Formats: sequence, C-alpha cells, structure tokens
Amino acid sequence: MPSKEYRAFLDAVKGRLVDVGDSTEVARAKLEAMHGHPIKPSTRVDWIESGPVRRAMIVAEEAKDTERILVLFHGGAFIAAGGDGYLFYAEALSKYCDARLLLIDYRLAPENPYPAALDDCVGGYLALLASGVAPARVGFIGDSCGGGLVLSSLIRLRDQGQPLPACGVSLGGWFDLEAQGEAGLKPLGRDPFAHPEFIRARGRDYVGEAGDLRDPFVSPIHANPKGLPPLLLQVGQVDLVRDDALDFGKSAALAGVDVTLEIHPEMVHGFQGLASAGIPEAIAALARVRNFVARAIA
Repeated sequence: MPSKEYRAFLDAVKGRLVDVGDSTEVARAKLEAMHGHPIKPSTRVDWIESGPVRRAMIVAEEAKDTERILVLFHGGAFIAAGGDGYLFYAEALSKYCDARLLLIDYRLAPENPYPAALDDCVGGYLALLASGVAPARVGFIGDSCGGGLVLSSLIRLRDQGQPLPACGVSLGGWFDLEAQGEAGLKPLGRDPFAHPEFIRARGRDYVGEAGDLRDPFVSPIHANPKGLPPLLLQVGQVDLVRDDALDFGKSAALAGVDVTLEIHPEMVHGFQGLASAGIPEAIAALARVRNFVARAIA
C-alpha cells in the first residue's frame, strides 16, 4: 500500500495538471509553475557557459566526495522548465544517487525543434569528455521526455562511434511520442501528470508539423538498442508510458543489453521527482538508482 505521504499528495492534486486542450504557451506556463523550487545554500551550482550548450554542475552536500557524474537530460515535455527550473531536481538526484549532476540546459521546442535538444544533449556530453573526464566515470539520467533523450543520445553516440558512458537511467521516459502503449489507452488509475494526447501534442511541438514521430531518434521505441551500455528503466505502474518501458526493455534484452526494468506499484508518472518533497516511494526509487549507478560506475 502507498505511504500516507504519497496518498496525501495525490489527494491534494485536484484534477489533471496537464490538460490535453492547452496550447503550447499554456502548457509551458503550467509546467514551469511545477518546477523552479529553491535549493539548499549548501548545494554547489557551477554554470558552464562555454562550449556547445549551457550546462551546470550541481553537487549536493551529501555527494561532495564522489567522483561519479550523472549527465541530466531534464523533463518538461520538450517545451518547459529549462536548466534553472530543474536545479532542485538535480539537487535531489545528487543527494539520493550520490553523484555529481551535469545538467544540460538544452534548447526548448517549439522555438528550437528537433534535433536541437538531441544535438545539445550529445554536445554537452562530448564537451565533458573533451574536458578530460573519462566515459567510465559518467552515466546518463533523464525523466519524462528527458528519459527518451537518454536513449536517443546513447543511440546517436553509438551510431557515430563515440565513447559511450557507463550506463543510462530513464525515469518514466517518453519512448513513443505517438503514445500508443496499452497503459495509456487503459490506465490503471488516475495520473495527474500525463495523458496520451498531451504527449502527442508536445511531440508535435518537438518535431514540427512535418516531422516524423516514428523517427528512432525521436521515439526510441523504434530504435535498435544493440550495443547500448547497461540501462535502468524505472517507471510507475499507473504511468501511461509503462508499456513503452516494458517493450523497450524486452527489445534491449533480446539485443544483448544489460537492462533492468522496475515497475513501481501504484506510482504515477514522474513520481521520482517527489523525492524533494520527502515522499518515501520517491526516495526509495532513487536509492535503487544509486545502487545501479554505483555498480556501473567504479
């Protein structure tokens, strides 16, 4: 049974926080209102303005002695939040996953359509390597649309023959921008944070009217996962993208990828982000991320 804290949180959320009828501008305003929470004074934030994309290294006090680096591709449905809005999320990941977080402040759609975000994610990682950091010290992590960018970035790097990071972690990743999974068509419960039509609309914001939602670099559910590093695909049972994680996980396993799939009972989309609010299930999920990352990154 979910914790009392989690039940109280869901009870406090009235209706749906993402509305399928919202314009891009309204959806952006709502998403940005959900982000941008303050961080602790003890958390170090160093912005890196040089190179292909703006980045920030975020280190929580609890992680100041680790050399592990997780490159964070943030959520926000491709259209919102940005780097400043996700500092609190990076702080929580640094604290609970015992890692330094390199937040990629990629360009947002629809002003900067695909492949801008993917270019920035890949470019930010390559800039990190160019600074002298070894790939074996690095992992990728992303939530929601950022989880999809984790896979898309790994696939592009593989195809380009670039050094791959030690692992990749997806937290409720968007792998199919057509949102065709059965979990979205027949939800197991109320999820205020996601809806299939919302994903399709934001996917169209991302690729443009003439873009292909089935492009493997846009919807990695259609990609060949062969040769990818160890993956952790973590998703809530109520999350409408649950079956996309299942399908990609099966495909990855058949391709010989070391993949771990976790479906967390009764959890909604993006529940891991509730760690900063002290929700026990979110903190426990990030502890499992920490264990996975510790095994992958020496």
